[in-house]
Amino acid sequence: MGESGFFERAHDVVRQVPAGRVASYGQVARLMGAPRCARQVGYAMHASPGAAGGVPCHRVVFADGSLAPGFAFGGPGEQRRMLETEGVGFLPDGRVDMARFAWEA
Repeated sequence: MGESGFFERAHDVVRQVPAGRVASYGQVARLMGAPRCARQVGYAMHASPGAAGGVPCHRVVFADGSLAPGFAFGGPGEQRRMLETEGVGFLPDGRVDMARFAWEA
């Protein structure tokens, strides 16, 4: 499978993450059947058309709840704003509260 096929599969999984929830890059990779490909999921999110294209890539975060340092659609401040708009809560250190807001696929 080529890169575009991998990216499309990653986008398909992320489209399933409901508003108000987040998934980790590794979780998306596992759900795709590619458990060692979290970094490639990150590349797929960076290359996605974004929420306007139906891929809510702002809902994908690191396993510890950290946000993407260079969120492709406006920087990490924009990713946090988008998540907060959906009701996602954050810990005092700025990470998503994964215990409360992680998506259980």
